Amino acid sequence: MTERDAEAGSPRQPGQPRRARSREKSHLYDVLIVGGGPSGSACAYWLADAGWDVAVVEKKRFPREKTCGDGLTPRSVRQLADMGVEEALTGAHRYGGLRAVGFGQTLEMVWPQHPDFPDYGYIITRHDLDGLVSERAVKVGATVWQGTEATEPILAAPPPADEPNAAGLPECAGVVVRESGKTREVRARYVVIADGANSRIGRALGLVRDRAYPQGMALRGYYRSDRHDEPWIESHLDIRDPNGEVVPGYGWIFPLGDGRVNVGVGLLSTDQRWRGVNTTKLMDAFVAQAAGSWGLSAATSLGPPTGGRLPMGLSVSPLVGPNAVVIGDAAGLINPFNGEGIAYGYETGRLAAGSLGEALSGTEPIADYERRLRDFYGDYYRVGRAFVRLISNPAVMRRCVALGMHSEALMSQLLRIMANLMRPDSLGPAEAGYEAMLAVAKRLPAGLIAGSLSR
Repeated sequence: MTERDAEAGSPRQPGQPRRARSREKSHLYDVLIVGGGPSGSACAYWLADAGWDVAVVEKKRFPREKTCGDGLTPRSVRQLADMGVEEALTGAHRYGGLRAVGFGQTLEMVWPQHPDFPDYGYIITRHDLDGLVSERAVKVGATVWQGTEATEPILAAPPPADEPNAAGLPECAGVVVRESGKTREVRARYVVIADGANSRIGRALGLVRDRAYPQGMALRGYYRSDRHDEPWIESHLDIRDPNGEVVPGYGWIFPLGDGRVNVGVGLLSTDQRWRGVNTTKLMDAFVAQAAGSWGLSAATSLGPPTGGRLPMGLSVSPLVGPNAVVIGDAAGLINPFNGEGIAYGYETGRLAAGSLGEALSGTEPIADYERRLRDFYGDYYRVGRAFVRLISNPAVMRRCVALGMHSEALMSQLLRIMANLMRPDSLGPAEAGYEAMLAVAKRLPAGLIAGSLSR
Protein backbone atom coordinates (compact mmCIF):
# COMPACT_ATOMS: atom_id res chain seq x y z
CA MET A 1 0.00 0.00 0.00
CA THR A 2 1.29 3.45 -0.79
CA GLU A 3 1.09 6.50 1.44
CA ARG A 4 -1.70 7.85 -0.75
CA ASP A 5 -3.76 4.73 -0.15
CA ALA A 6 -3.22 5.05 3.61
CA GLU A 7 -4.61 8.58 3.58
CA ALA A 8 -8.36 8.20 3.81
CA GLY A 9 -9.05 11.82 2.92
CA SER A 10 -9.10 13.10 6.51
CA PRO A 11 -11.95 15.61 7.11
CA ARG A 12 -10.24 17.21 10.11
CA GLN A 13 -6.98 19.07 10.65
CA PRO A 14 -4.23 17.58 12.84
CA GLY A 15 -5.08 18.10 16.49
CA GLN A 16 -8.76 18.71 15.77
CA PRO A 17 -10.98 16.59 18.08
CA ARG A 18 -12.91 13.69 16.62
CA ARG A 19 -16.58 14.17 15.99
CA ALA A 20 -18.93 12.61 18.53
CA ARG A 21 -20.53 9.37 17.39
CA SER A 22 -24.32 9.12 17.47
CA ARG A 23 -26.56 6.07 17.60
CA GLU A 24 -29.81 7.88 16.90
CA LYS A 25 -32.08 6.13 14.42
CA SER A 26 -31.88 9.07 12.04
CA HIS A 27 -28.09 9.27 12.12
CA LEU A 28 -26.37 9.07 8.73
CA TYR A 29 -22.87 7.60 8.90
CA ASP A 30 -20.18 8.50 6.43
CA VAL A 31 -19.43 4.81 5.88
CA LEU A 32 -21.17 1.62 6.98
CA ILE A 33 -19.11 -1.59 6.85
CA VAL A 34 -20.87 -4.95 6.79
CA GLY A 35 -18.55 -7.47 8.42
CA GLY A 36 -15.86 -7.05 11.07
CA GLY A 37 -13.29 -9.60 9.85
CA PRO A 38 -9.82 -8.66 8.55
CA SER A 39 -10.97 -6.54 5.60
CA GLY A 40 -13.86 -4.81 7.39
CA SER A 41 -11.91 -3.98 10.55
CA ALA A 42 -8.90 -2.73 8.57
CA CYS A 43 -11.15 -0.50 6.47
CA ALA A 44 -12.81 0.80 9.66
CA TYR A 45 -9.43 1.53 11.24
CA TRP A 46 -8.11 3.59 8.33
CA LEU A 47 -11.35 5.53 7.89
CA ALA A 48 -11.82 6.24 11.60
CA ASP A 49 -8.17 7.17 12.02
CA ALA A 50 -8.69 9.80 9.32
CA GLY A 51 -11.70 11.14 11.21
CA TRP A 52 -14.60 9.76 9.18
CA ASP A 53 -17.78 8.67 10.94
CA VAL A 54 -17.73 4.90 10.35
CA ALA A 55 -19.84 2.06 11.75
CA VAL A 56 -19.26 -1.71 11.53
CA VAL A 57 -21.92 -4.38 11.94
CA GLU A 58 -20.55 -7.81 12.85
CA LYS A 59 -22.79 -10.86 13.21
CA LYS A 60 -20.60 -12.64 15.78
CA ARG A 61 -19.08 -11.50 19.05
CA PHE A 62 -15.32 -11.49 19.55
CA PRO A 63 -13.58 -13.69 20.35
CA ARG A 64 -15.13 -16.23 18.01
CA GLU A 65 -13.95 -19.30 16.14
CA LYS A 66 -13.07 -18.92 12.46
CA THR A 67 -11.88 -21.62 10.09
CA CYS A 68 -8.42 -20.58 8.90
CA GLY A 69 -4.85 -21.76 8.64
CA ASP A 70 -3.95 -19.04 11.22
CA GLY A 71 -0.73 -18.13 9.42
CA LEU A 72 0.30 -14.50 9.02
CA THR A 73 2.77 -13.94 6.19
CA PRO A 74 5.10 -10.91 5.96
CA ARG A 75 2.39 -9.08 3.94
CA SER A 76 -0.08 -9.49 6.83
CA VAL A 77 2.49 -8.47 9.42
CA ARG A 78 3.24 -5.27 7.51
CA GLN A 79 -0.42 -4.25 7.62
CA LEU A 80 -0.79 -5.12 11.31
CA ALA A 81 2.33 -3.10 12.10
CA ASP A 82 1.00 -0.10 10.18
CA MET A 83 -2.25 -0.27 12.18
CA GLY A 84 -0.33 -0.48 15.47
CA VAL A 85 -1.52 -4.02 16.17
CA GLU A 86 1.76 -5.96 15.93
CA GLU A 87 2.75 -4.94 19.45
CA ALA A 88 -0.34 -6.81 20.69
CA LEU A 89 0.95 -10.07 19.15
CA THR A 90 3.47 -10.68 21.94
CA GLY A 91 1.91 -14.04 22.79
CA ALA A 92 1.73 -15.23 19.19
CA HIS A 93 4.23 -17.72 17.77
CA ARG A 94 6.77 -16.06 15.48
CA TYR A 95 8.27 -18.09 12.66
CA GLY A 96 10.97 -17.44 10.09
CA GLY A 97 10.11 -19.34 6.94
CA LEU A 98 8.60 -22.27 5.10
CA ARG A 99 9.49 -25.94 5.19
CA ALA A 100 8.34 -27.54 1.93
CA VAL A 101 7.79 -31.30 1.85
CA GLY A 102 7.12 -33.34 -1.27
CA PHE A 103 8.10 -36.46 -3.20
CA GLY A 104 10.58 -37.57 -0.57
CA GLN A 105 12.35 -34.20 -0.37
CA THR A 106 12.34 -31.52 2.34
CA LEU A 107 13.49 -27.92 1.88
CA GLU A 108 13.65 -25.19 4.54
CA MET A 109 13.47 -21.65 3.16
CA VAL A 110 13.61 -18.43 5.17
CA TRP A 111 11.36 -15.53 4.23
CA PRO A 112 13.23 -13.35 1.74
CA GLN A 113 14.60 -9.91 2.52
CA HIS A 114 12.30 -7.20 1.15
CA PRO A 115 12.29 -3.39 1.39
CA ASP A 116 8.58 -3.22 2.30
CA PHE A 117 7.88 -6.38 4.31
CA PRO A 118 9.49 -8.04 7.35
CA ASP A 119 11.28 -11.38 7.08
CA TYR A 120 9.08 -13.17 9.60
CA GLY A 121 5.47 -14.09 10.21
CA TYR A 122 3.21 -15.11 13.12
CA ILE A 123 0.86 -17.98 13.85
CA ILE A 124 -2.18 -16.82 15.81
CA THR A 125 -5.72 -18.13 15.75
CA ARG A 126 -8.41 -15.95 14.22
CA HIS A 127 -10.21 -16.47 17.54
CA ASP A 128 -7.54 -14.25 19.10
CA LEU A 129 -6.53 -12.07 16.15
CA ASP A 130 -9.73 -10.62 14.73
CA GLY A 131 -10.83 -9.03 17.98
CA LEU A 132 -7.46 -7.23 18.28
CA VAL A 133 -7.92 -5.46 14.94
CA SER A 134 -11.55 -4.60 15.73
CA GLU A 135 -10.53 -3.16 19.10
CA ARG A 136 -7.88 -1.06 17.36
CA ALA A 137 -10.53 0.39 15.04
CA VAL A 138 -12.71 1.24 18.04
CA LYS A 139 -9.79 2.98 19.78
CA VAL A 140 -9.38 5.39 16.88
CA GLY A 141 -13.08 6.22 16.74
CA ALA A 142 -15.00 3.54 14.82
CA THR A 143 -18.41 2.40 16.07
CA VAL A 144 -18.58 -1.41 16.10
CA TRP A 145 -21.77 -3.36 16.82
CA GLN A 146 -20.99 -6.97 17.64
CA GLY A 147 -23.71 -9.61 17.69
CA THR A 148 -25.53 -7.55 15.07
CA GLU A 149 -26.58 -9.31 11.87
CA ALA A 150 -27.10 -7.45 8.61
CA THR A 151 -30.20 -9.11 7.15
CA GLU A 152 -30.86 -7.15 3.95
CA PRO A 153 -29.67 -4.07 2.07
CA ILE A 154 -31.71 -0.89 1.82
CA LEU A 155 -31.80 -0.04 -1.88
CA ALA A 156 -32.11 3.56 -2.99
CA ALA A 157 -33.60 2.28 -6.26
CA PRO A 158 -34.28 -1.21 -7.64
CA PRO A 159 -31.52 -2.67 -9.84
CA PRO A 160 -32.25 -2.93 -13.58
CA ALA A 161 -34.08 -6.20 -14.24
CA ASP A 162 -32.99 -6.58 -17.85
CA GLU A 163 -29.23 -6.24 -17.31
CA PRO A 164 -28.26 -7.39 -13.81
CA ASN A 165 -24.73 -6.36 -12.76
CA ALA A 166 -24.22 -4.42 -16.02
CA ALA A 167 -24.04 -1.08 -14.25
CA GLY A 168 -22.26 -2.35 -11.15
CA LEU A 169 -23.78 -2.61 -7.70
CA PRO A 170 -27.09 -0.79 -7.16
CA GLU A 171 -27.14 2.30 -4.96
CA CYS A 172 -27.35 1.16 -1.34
CA ALA A 173 -28.62 3.46 1.41
CA GLY A 174 -27.67 1.12 4.26
CA VAL A 175 -28.76 -2.19 5.76
CA VAL A 176 -31.43 -3.61 8.00
CA VAL A 177 -29.85 -5.19 11.08
CA ARG A 178 -31.09 -7.59 13.74
CA GLU A 179 -29.80 -7.30 17.29
CA SER A 180 -31.23 -9.13 20.29
CA GLY A 181 -34.28 -10.09 18.25
CA LYS A 182 -35.07 -6.52 17.21
CA THR A 183 -34.56 -5.01 13.77
CA ARG A 184 -33.61 -1.47 12.79
CA GLU A 185 -32.08 0.39 9.91
CA VAL A 186 -28.53 1.72 9.71
CA ARG A 187 -27.92 4.23 6.94
CA ALA A 188 -24.75 5.70 5.48
CA ARG A 189 -23.44 7.73 2.57
CA TYR A 190 -21.26 4.81 1.51
CA VAL A 191 -21.47 1.07 2.19
CA VAL A 192 -18.64 -1.48 2.27
CA ILE A 193 -19.39 -5.16 1.66
CA ALA A 194 -16.97 -7.16 3.81
CA ASP A 195 -19.06 -10.11 4.99
CA GLY A 196 -16.85 -12.89 3.70
CA ALA A 197 -16.90 -15.62 1.10
CA ASN A 198 -20.62 -16.34 1.45
CA SER A 199 -21.52 -12.60 1.49
CA ARG A 200 -25.23 -12.55 2.26
CA ILE A 201 -25.53 -8.80 1.66
CA GLY A 202 -23.30 -8.99 -1.41
CA ARG A 203 -25.49 -11.62 -3.01
CA ALA A 204 -28.58 -9.55 -2.27
CA LEU A 205 -26.93 -6.63 -4.09
CA GLY A 206 -26.10 -8.77 -7.11
CA LEU A 207 -22.59 -10.12 -6.47
CA VAL A 208 -21.82 -13.11 -8.67
CA ARG A 209 -18.80 -15.40 -8.62
CA ASP A 210 -17.49 -16.51 -12.00
CA ARG A 211 -17.64 -20.28 -11.60
CA ALA A 212 -14.93 -20.76 -14.20
CA TYR A 213 -12.44 -19.02 -11.90
CA PRO A 214 -10.51 -20.91 -9.20
CA GLN A 215 -12.25 -21.76 -5.97
CA GLY A 216 -10.47 -23.64 -3.23
CA MET A 217 -11.91 -25.86 -0.56
CA ALA A 218 -10.10 -26.07 2.77
CA LEU A 219 -10.45 -28.11 5.95
CA ARG A 220 -8.49 -27.63 9.17
CA GLY A 221 -8.26 -29.02 12.70
CA TYR A 222 -6.10 -28.60 15.81
CA TYR A 223 -3.84 -31.24 17.36
CA ARG A 224 -1.55 -31.42 20.36
CA SER A 225 2.08 -31.86 19.32
CA ASP A 226 5.52 -31.77 20.93
CA ARG A 227 6.68 -29.86 17.82
CA HIS A 228 4.31 -26.96 18.52
CA ASP A 229 7.05 -24.31 18.70
CA GLU A 230 9.10 -24.96 15.57
CA PRO A 231 10.41 -21.92 13.63
CA TRP A 232 8.87 -23.08 10.32
CA ILE A 233 5.44 -23.45 8.86
CA GLU A 234 5.26 -26.72 6.96
CA SER A 235 3.64 -27.16 3.55
CA HIS A 236 3.15 -30.55 1.89
CA LEU A 237 3.04 -30.33 -1.89
CA ASP A 238 2.12 -33.89 -2.81
CA ILE A 239 -1.08 -34.58 -0.92
CA ARG A 240 -2.96 -37.63 -2.10
CA ASP A 241 -6.50 -38.93 -2.01
CA PRO A 242 -7.33 -42.20 -0.21
CA ASN A 243 -6.41 -44.07 -3.41
CA GLY A 244 -2.91 -42.60 -3.38
CA GLU A 245 -3.50 -40.28 -6.34
CA VAL A 246 -1.86 -36.83 -6.21
CA VAL A 247 -4.44 -34.02 -6.16
CA PRO A 248 -3.92 -30.31 -7.00
CA GLY A 249 -3.59 -28.78 -3.59
CA TYR A 250 -1.48 -28.74 -0.46
CA GLY A 251 -1.44 -29.79 3.14
CA TRP A 252 -0.14 -27.70 6.01
CA ILE A 253 1.05 -27.99 9.59
CA PHE A 254 1.43 -24.64 11.34
CA PRO A 255 2.87 -24.57 14.89
CA LEU A 256 0.98 -22.32 17.32
CA GLY A 257 3.63 -22.32 20.04
CA ASP A 258 1.09 -23.15 22.77
CA GLY A 259 1.12 -26.94 22.58
CA ARG A 260 -1.04 -27.04 19.45
CA VAL A 261 -0.54 -27.24 15.71
CA ASN A 262 -3.01 -26.20 13.00
CA VAL A 263 -3.33 -29.02 10.45
CA GLY A 264 -5.25 -28.72 7.21
CA VAL A 265 -5.66 -29.42 3.52
CA GLY A 266 -6.57 -27.17 0.64
CA LEU A 267 -7.82 -28.21 -2.78
CA LEU A 268 -6.87 -25.66 -5.45
CA SER A 269 -8.79 -26.33 -8.63
CA THR A 270 -11.87 -25.62 -10.68
CA ASP A 271 -11.38 -28.57 -12.99
CA GLN A 272 -14.48 -30.78 -13.10
CA ARG A 273 -12.49 -33.89 -12.29
CA TRP A 274 -11.70 -32.56 -8.78
CA ARG A 275 -15.13 -31.27 -7.79
CA GLY A 276 -16.16 -34.63 -6.36
CA VAL A 277 -13.15 -34.97 -4.05
CA ASN A 278 -14.22 -35.52 -0.44
CA THR A 279 -12.14 -33.08 1.62
CA THR A 280 -12.83 -34.98 4.84
CA LYS A 281 -11.28 -38.13 3.36
CA LEU A 282 -8.47 -36.00 1.91
CA MET A 283 -7.82 -34.61 5.40
CA ASP A 284 -7.80 -38.11 6.91
CA ALA A 285 -5.32 -39.28 4.29
CA PHE A 286 -3.05 -36.29 4.89
CA VAL A 287 -3.07 -36.72 8.67
CA ALA A 288 -2.15 -40.37 8.23
CA GLN A 289 0.65 -39.39 5.83
CA ALA A 290 2.13 -36.71 8.12
CA ALA A 291 1.32 -38.29 11.47
CA GLY A 292 4.65 -39.84 12.48
CA SER A 293 7.00 -37.13 13.70
CA TRP A 294 4.21 -34.67 14.50
CA GLY A 295 2.33 -37.11 16.70
CA LEU A 296 -0.99 -36.62 14.94
CA SER A 297 -3.68 -39.11 15.92
CA ALA A 298 -7.23 -39.40 17.12
CA ALA A 299 -5.83 -39.20 20.65
CA THR A 300 -4.09 -35.84 20.01
CA SER A 301 -6.94 -34.34 17.99
CA LEU A 302 -8.64 -31.42 19.73
CA GLY A 303 -11.91 -31.72 17.85
CA PRO A 304 -13.41 -32.41 14.44
CA PRO A 305 -12.05 -30.34 11.54
CA THR A 306 -14.03 -27.47 10.06
CA GLY A 307 -13.94 -26.19 6.50
CA GLY A 308 -14.94 -23.53 4.05
CA ARG A 309 -14.61 -22.37 0.48
CA LEU A 310 -11.97 -19.99 -0.85
CA PRO A 311 -13.09 -17.73 -3.74
CA MET A 312 -9.90 -16.79 -5.55
CA GLY A 313 -8.29 -14.61 -8.15
CA LEU A 314 -10.72 -11.65 -8.35
CA SER A 315 -13.52 -14.06 -9.20
CA VAL A 316 -16.42 -11.91 -7.94
CA SER A 317 -18.15 -9.00 -9.63
CA PRO A 318 -19.29 -6.27 -9.68
CA LEU A 319 -16.91 -4.71 -7.15
CA VAL A 320 -18.21 -1.15 -7.04
CA GLY A 321 -21.43 0.83 -7.39
CA PRO A 322 -22.53 4.45 -7.03
CA ASN A 323 -21.85 4.34 -3.27
CA ALA A 324 -20.65 0.82 -2.44
CA VAL A 325 -17.47 -1.24 -2.70
CA VAL A 326 -16.61 -4.90 -2.08
CA ILE A 327 -13.46 -5.99 -0.24
CA GLY A 328 -11.66 -9.07 1.07
CA ASP A 329 -13.08 -12.57 0.63
CA ALA A 330 -16.42 -11.12 -0.49
CA ALA A 331 -14.58 -9.86 -3.58
CA GLY A 332 -12.94 -13.24 -4.29
CA LEU A 333 -9.49 -11.87 -3.51
CA ILE A 334 -7.79 -14.94 -2.05
CA ASN A 335 -4.36 -15.61 -3.57
CA PRO A 336 -4.68 -18.47 -6.12
CA PHE A 337 -1.07 -19.51 -5.56
CA ASN A 338 -1.36 -20.43 -1.89
CA GLY A 339 -4.86 -19.81 -0.53
CA GLU A 340 -3.79 -16.78 1.53
CA GLY A 341 -6.60 -14.37 2.29
CA ILE A 342 -5.80 -12.42 5.47
CA ALA A 343 -3.18 -10.13 3.93
CA TYR A 344 -5.44 -9.29 1.00
CA GLY A 345 -8.28 -8.56 3.39
CA TYR A 346 -6.16 -6.03 5.28
CA GLU A 347 -4.78 -4.53 2.08
CA THR A 348 -8.10 -4.15 0.28
CA GLY A 349 -9.68 -2.71 3.41
CA ARG A 350 -6.96 -0.08 3.40
CA LEU A 351 -7.24 0.48 -0.33
CA ALA A 352 -11.00 0.94 -0.06
CA ALA A 353 -10.58 3.37 2.84
CA GLY A 354 -8.36 5.55 0.68
CA SER A 355 -10.85 5.56 -2.19
CA LEU A 356 -13.79 6.20 0.15
CA GLY A 357 -12.01 9.09 1.83
CA GLU A 358 -11.39 10.72 -1.53
CA ALA A 359 -15.00 10.12 -2.62
CA LEU A 360 -16.28 11.63 0.63
CA SER A 361 -13.98 14.59 0.14
CA GLY A 362 -15.14 15.01 -3.45
CA THR A 363 -11.65 14.61 -4.94
CA GLU A 364 -12.06 11.26 -6.76
CA PRO A 365 -15.11 9.18 -7.77
CA ILE A 366 -15.71 5.96 -5.87
CA ALA A 367 -15.44 4.07 -9.17
CA ASP A 368 -11.69 4.70 -8.95
CA TYR A 369 -11.56 1.94 -6.31
CA GLU A 370 -11.92 -0.85 -8.85
CA ARG A 371 -9.20 0.61 -11.08
CA ARG A 372 -6.81 0.72 -8.13
CA LEU A 373 -7.76 -2.78 -7.10
CA ARG A 374 -7.02 -4.17 -10.53
CA ASP A 375 -3.80 -2.15 -10.76
CA PHE A 376 -2.62 -3.78 -7.52
CA TYR A 377 -3.71 -7.34 -8.16
CA GLY A 378 -4.95 -7.81 -11.72
CA ASP A 379 -1.78 -9.11 -13.38
CA TYR A 380 -0.71 -11.14 -10.35
CA TYR A 381 -4.04 -12.92 -10.14
CA ARG A 382 -4.03 -13.52 -13.89
CA VAL A 383 -0.79 -15.46 -13.45
CA GLY A 384 -2.20 -17.19 -10.37
CA ARG A 385 -5.27 -18.38 -12.25
CA ALA A 386 -3.07 -19.81 -14.99
CA PHE A 387 -0.96 -21.52 -12.32
CA VAL A 388 -4.02 -23.20 -10.78
CA ARG A 389 -5.15 -24.36 -14.19
CA LEU A 390 -1.70 -25.81 -14.84
CA ILE A 391 -1.49 -27.83 -11.63
CA SER A 392 -5.00 -29.19 -12.17
CA ASN A 393 -3.31 -31.67 -14.51
CA PRO A 394 -1.90 -34.39 -12.19
CA ALA A 395 0.96 -35.33 -14.51
CA VAL A 396 2.08 -31.72 -14.89
CA MET A 397 1.84 -31.14 -11.15
CA ARG A 398 3.93 -34.20 -10.35
CA ARG A 399 6.65 -33.15 -12.78
CA CYS A 400 6.73 -29.53 -11.61
CA VAL A 401 6.80 -30.31 -7.88
CA ALA A 402 9.30 -33.12 -8.25
CA LEU A 403 11.61 -30.86 -10.28
CA GLY A 404 11.29 -27.94 -7.90
CA MET A 405 11.91 -30.00 -4.77
CA HIS A 406 15.34 -30.97 -6.12
CA SER A 407 16.44 -27.32 -6.36
CA GLU A 408 16.47 -25.12 -3.27
CA ALA A 409 17.43 -22.09 -5.38
CA LEU A 410 14.44 -22.60 -7.68
CA MET A 411 12.02 -23.19 -4.80
CA SER A 412 13.27 -20.10 -2.95
CA GLN A 413 12.49 -17.95 -5.97
CA LEU A 414 9.11 -19.65 -6.40
CA LEU A 415 8.38 -18.84 -2.74
CA ARG A 416 8.80 -15.15 -3.55
CA ILE A 417 6.28 -15.42 -6.36
CA MET A 418 3.71 -17.54 -4.51
CA ALA A 419 3.80 -15.29 -1.42
CA ASN A 420 3.71 -12.14 -3.60
CA LEU A 421 7.03 -10.90 -2.27
CA MET A 422 8.78 -9.88 -5.47
CA ARG A 423 11.07 -6.90 -4.95
CA PRO A 424 10.11 -3.60 -6.62
CA ASP A 425 13.67 -2.27 -6.47
CA SER A 426 15.62 -4.98 -8.31
CA LEU A 427 15.20 -7.59 -11.03
CA GLY A 428 16.24 -10.95 -9.64
CA PRO A 429 15.38 -14.51 -10.71
CA ALA A 430 11.94 -14.38 -9.06
CA GLU A 431 11.05 -11.08 -10.67
CA ALA A 432 12.29 -12.20 -14.08
CA GLY A 433 10.45 -15.49 -13.73
CA TYR A 434 7.24 -13.75 -12.78
CA GLU A 435 7.48 -11.37 -15.75
CA ALA A 436 7.95 -14.37 -18.05
CA MET A 437 4.91 -16.09 -16.51
CA LEU A 438 2.87 -12.92 -16.91
CA ALA A 439 3.85 -12.60 -20.56
CA VAL A 440 2.66 -16.16 -21.19
CA ALA A 441 -0.56 -15.66 -19.20
CA LYS A 442 -1.41 -12.52 -21.16
CA ARG A 443 -1.14 -14.45 -24.42
CA LEU A 444 -3.46 -17.22 -23.30
CA PRO A 445 -7.14 -16.90 -24.20
CA ALA A 446 -9.20 -15.83 -21.19
CA GLY A 447 -11.30 -18.96 -21.45
CA LEU A 448 -8.23 -21.17 -21.22
CA ILE A 449 -7.09 -19.46 -18.01
CA ALA A 450 -10.50 -19.41 -16.36
CA GLY A 451 -12.32 -22.31 -17.95
CA SER A 452 -12.01 -26.02 -17.56
CA LEU A 453 -9.44 -28.00 -19.52
CA SER A 454 -11.24 -31.29 -19.01
CA ARG A 455 -13.71 -32.27 -21.64
